[in-house]
Amino acid sequence: MHAKELLEIERRDIRALHYTWIAFFLTFYVWFNMAPLATSMLATESYLTPDHIKLFLIANVALTIPGRVIVGMALDRFGPRRVFSILMVVMAIPTWFFAFGTSAMQLFVARLFMSIVGAGFVVGIHMTALWFKPKDIGFAEGFYAGWGNFGSAAAAITIPTVALQFFGGDDGWRWAIALSGLLMAAYGVAYWFLITDGPKADTHQKSRKAGALEVSNWADLLLYCLFIIPLYGVLSLLVYRTQGMGFLSDNGALICYVIIGLMVIYQIYKAISVNVPIIKARIPEDDKYPFTSVAALNVTYFANFGAELAVVSMLPMFFAATWKLDPTVAGLVASTFAFVNLWARPLGGYISDKIGNRRLVMLVYMFGIGIGFALMGLLNAEWPLFIAVVFTILCSVFVQGAEGATFGIIPSIKRRLTGQISGMAGAYGNVGAVFYLFVFTLVEPNQFFFIIAIGAFVAWILCFFWLKEPEGAFGDEYQMSSVDRQIAAEQART
Repeated sequence: MHAKELLEIERRDIRALHYTWIAFFLTFYVWFNMAPLATSMLATESYLTPDHIKLFLIANVALTIPGRVIVGMALDRFGPRRVFSILMVVMAIPTWFFAFGTSAMQLFVARLFMSIVGAGFVVGIHMTALWFKPKDIGFAEGFYAGWGNFGSAAAAITIPTVALQFFGGDDGWRWAIALSGLLMAAYGVAYWFLITDGPKADTHQKSRKAGALEVSNWADLLLYCLFIIPLYGVLSLLVYRTQGMGFLSDNGALICYVIIGLMVIYQIYKAISVNVPIIKARIPEDDKYPFTSVAALNVTYFANFGAELAVVSMLPMFFAATWKLDPTVAGLVASTFAFVNLWARPLGGYISDKIGNRRLVMLVYMFGIGIGFALMGLLNAEWPLFIAVVFTILCSVFVQGAEGATFGIIPSIKRRLTGQISGMAGAYGNVGAVFYLFVFTLVEPNQFFFIIAIGAFVAWILCFFWLKEPEGAFGDEYQMSSVDRQIAAEQART
């Protein structure tokens, strides 16, 4: 697949790709609609303080992690068209509650539930996999993710203008946020009618169990259970930070820790209850897949997308403090990291399609991330700003490319489980963001870059030993096992 094919709107698959990245774009536009308006909120709402804004930013990622896992399960059962449409419409409700909240607690609770909208990313990953062949999936997924992810940058650019110039007044920020929710909800309704789950009625394959990811053997089940723990355990860092900021009492924190522990125990129980009968019944050889590949991609997304979210949050401050730049200039310079997303992520997927070895491309990108962040760790005021920008762009190219390469592999691991695998990997990106942002509060910026570099090298090592090249990763059709065909036949009879 080539870039020029994106203009062939008469093709159903190309239209589906454009419909879907726009949906993703709008979910990210809403997800990041608060940060550009923080100053306006503080200026017009006397009950808000800078600490409240920090709390809202923490809440903004809190439920995205379990949200992506749950949405991934829903995808394999109900299909991406229904899930994406419902997600966009339902998430508009907490958006409006946030827009018109009149107390810090109302805004906090609304923002907490709004964080689920960040799960929209994994829905489009599944939809794109249903429309494109394995040989083209890398570029298609990369384009979808790169252009959809630009919604966060678009919010930073346009939301303040809408609030201050179009609406104006003390309530301008409220109407700007409400409008973003309205646009998302309207498109959610349209998306339901614009698209189908793949080119044919039977393209979407349901998994046998939606409560947990199916695995192939006892060792994979143990590894799966171990990887469940950080998915929910990382939320304890958010509780710790919230408590430390004085917004949560000791008893409230204890309750949260207990809830998180119960969530971990429940998910492990579900994993065991779903998989023990399947494994005991002896899974057909042609239906097995290596969970180690899923684990490897969880770690890579932790190290690349997690690093991206964390670095984007601190990069303007780093440039401003190191080179004594005006905040506006520092923000513009730092934005080079995000703007690279428009072409670097599709490029990563395209290279993954064309090289003929998706595992090798993943390894090269992850190694490049380690080198890139190590170079950024060397930066200080003695370095020319131009060199710092070059290092930032080069590092971003590898980060975004690795993200594209990650989801160039996922659809070929196990087709009917694409939603759950995408959900788990996507959630690990947020786990990485929470972990790295927590680390950032404890170290200096240069040390922070070196820590991220170490994380990338660790991910490279795990990829080297765990990641397997998927079968049929460059074919015209996805691999269908005997179980896949059995499930398809059962669906056809119902």
